[in-house]
Amino acid sequence: MSNDRSTILIVDDEASIRNLLALSLEDRYKIETAATADEALAKAREVRPQVVLLDIALSPYGGGQEGLEILPKLIDIDPKVKVVMVTGNTERANALAAIRDGAIDFYAKPIDLSDLKVIVDRAAYIRSLEDESLRPNTSEDQYTGFSNIIGHSPRMLKVFRLVETVAPTPYTVLISGESGTGKELIAKAIHSRSERSDKAFITINCGAIPENLLESELFGHEKGAFTDAFAQKIGKFELADKGTLFLDEIGELSLALQVKLLRFLQDRIIERVGGKAVIQVDVRIIAATNRSLSEEVEEKRFREDLYYRLTVINVDLPPLREREDDVAIIANYLLGVYGSENAKTNLNFSPSALQRIRSYNWPGNIRELENRIKRAVILSGSHRLTPEDLAFEGASGAEQKSLLQVREEAESNHIRAALVRNSWNVSKAARDLGTSRTTLYDLLEKYKIIKDK
Repeated sequence: MSNDRSTILIVDDEASIRNLLALSLEDRYKIETAATADEALAKAREVRPQVVLLDIALSPYGGGQEGLEILPKLIDIDPKVKVVMVTGNTERANALAAIRDGAIDFYAKPIDLSDLKVIVDRAAYIRSLEDESLRPNTSEDQYTGFSNIIGHSPRMLKVFRLVETVAPTPYTVLISGESGTGKELIAKAIHSRSERSDKAFITINCGAIPENLLESELFGHEKGAFTDAFAQKIGKFELADKGTLFLDEIGELSLALQVKLLRFLQDRIIERVGGKAVIQVDVRIIAATNRSLSEEVEEKRFREDLYYRLTVINVDLPPLREREDDVAIIANYLLGVYGSENAKTNLNFSPSALQRIRSYNWPGNIRELENRIKRAVILSGSHRLTPEDLAFEGASGAEQKSLLQVREEAESNHIRAALVRNSWNVSKAARDLGTSRTTLYDLLEKYKIIKDK
């Protein structure tokens, strides 16, 4: 835990339970307590707790749901507050309703302190990460790792460690990942941590320029090399001399240009179009692709020798759907950015909007998330963004998922991702997941997970 301890508000009408919870948590959190709904709301306004432990049945005179009734009021006071509902064994339906209304978790009495501490620690940790994501100048904090890159999930931490390792080296790097995962940001992070950081970082999208123009863009041309070549042109390789050249969508290069790139990687020389002079340039290449280059090699669309030259170091960026721990943090960060740009600094997500953000598959990855949030900030007339503001289809239906359904869906996706990472080797995937092969086989059977054809 940080030295700046989180505040926990314990709300229960039984003094013995308030005291028990306070004693068990006071060594790591600042503790506030309340016995009634009115006292809880007053305390929430006064101390702004990061986490609230809220008893559903606050009072026998409130119909057994007084805690449930003040839940939205607590969220109105602080939309980022993490509320854990404490319930009786017969109140499971109410607890699930509370999850749909914005609570982060629930726990049933009788209270097992060790289990409850895990839930509270998790809630406080998530809140601390969301708070960090909204602070200015968070480029070097504990979870972003690099400028403008947010992530604390295990997959992203592995990426960050790899980038820190390879950045100071002179080696060529290939960044692979789906469109919208942030490949250019990773390339810039590598450059900024290299010995070339004070030199040029030049970007070219190999798929955005017609093939007949791309050679000139990359290597330059001499005056009169072709029609309309009225003057000498310096290409991207020369512009990036002593610096870094980022070749995005490298899989779109024609075979002819692949040969010229291979020659540069072997000899560090280029020739301008229409020129005869050999030009030596000192450029580090970082390439990116959203294709499987190994499959392109098999289909004879990409040169095998170039493939091996490019894949000295391969940074594999996970899609957003495999970064479930990061999604809400990134969303809150982007909301802060676009809220500030549009002079709407009091914006937040409704609980149902955050639920959709966490459960959505994000085929367009971070770029899609960014576009949806930007649009919602511009068009919404309310301070609280809803699923409809974010243009989710069938938004109202998303609120009907139970906590159990959400957990099982996340677990199934996490297991499938581990299997894919380990080429469907169950033993390796089990080690990756920190479980046994027997348990993993049981989970494969439970979720009917089979290898894609």
